[in-house]
Amino acid sequence: MPTKRTILLNPGPVTLTDRVRQAMICDDWCHREPEFAGLTRRINTELVRIYPGMERDYSAVMLTCSGTGAVEAMLASFAPDAGRTLVLANGVYGERMAAILGAHRKPFYLSQGEWTAPLDVAAVARLLDEQPGITHVATVHHETTTGRLNDLAAIGALCKARGLPLLLDGVSSFGAEAIDAGAWNLAAVAATANKCLHGAPGVSFVIARNALFTEAKTDAGSVYLDLHAYYSGQHGEGYSPFTPAVPAAFALHEALAELHEEGGWVDRQRIYRQRAARIEQELTSLNIYMLLNKNDYSCVLHSYLLPDGCTYRQAHDVLRQAGFVIYAGQGPFATRIFRVANMGAINEQDLDALAGAFADLFGPLA
Repeated sequence: MPTKRTILLNPGPVTLTDRVRQAMICDDWCHREPEFAGLTRRINTELVRIYPGMERDYSAVMLTCSGTGAVEAMLASFAPDAGRTLVLANGVYGERMAAILGAHRKPFYLSQGEWTAPLDVAAVARLLDEQPGITHVATVHHETTTGRLNDLAAIGALCKARGLPLLLDGVSSFGAEAIDAGAWNLAAVAATANKCLHGAPGVSFVIARNALFTEAKTDAGSVYLDLHAYYSGQHGEGYSPFTPAVPAAFALHEALAELHEEGGWVDRQRIYRQRAARIEQELTSLNIYMLLNKNDYSCVLHSYLLPDGCTYRQAHDVLRQAGFVIYAGQGPFATRIFRVANMGAINEQDLDALAGAFADLFGPLA
């Protein structure tokens, strides 16, 4: 039977809980009033508490934008004009980091890997030996192009050993995958409300070392994306320099409370892994297989090969009719794979219904 709700299995936005959705139906607040300033401070405080060890040396600032907007703000503000940033890419979003640096005319070097391959740590070390002008490293934690969770423990250890600040796209990992700021020499991480945190679209954020906000001068070639202005406002009187998405901020505040009550990022990761394993089991039983090795994936999203004779559009439309939204592949994978994320308000009954929809789509009599 079709599910009564639309369940989003795309990599954000996510299906909201009733509690978070209801939080957006609030009084109309002016963003220049003390009440909203207090809410902003509380959200920023809660964001740096998600990962133990960050709240002492790091601060968060919220922006009204997508996750890419937060990544661009991070790179615009903290990637140097005088040094060179090494971008490690093995998918769309690593390549997008390089495009952002190019648009801001910041010096960078792109280490381009295959989309199906892990980051080559040994090759990165050799490249750093050959390019002494590299002063920063930028990469993606969870590359949703394929669902790969990049080995940030190894990359971070390399950054730590060489004293290279790491600028991290954590848009699709923050709140569900491990982040070790100290061991990785993390300078800043960009993320968003509407993925693993289960908030609504419209609010994203950057968490950065306090010294980047208070001691370094801004290199941002942008007015709207200058994180120093956000820090000065939000950590001063509590006001953002530009009008924020007030309802989405209400939703994020409630979503953070849910995350805390449910056991934090560790328990969220556990739940995601259970869901992903259930989905994999159902699809494997129907002879639908993963693009990557099982151990290469994040807990958030897996990519699957389309069977012969089935297009993405056909798969999408059948599942959409049953109440589920999946996601297409990108670039050369557009006709080869589909992607299934497992974030948001998904219960066992939803997974049962999804299993039935998969059987209707891919079963022997389909």
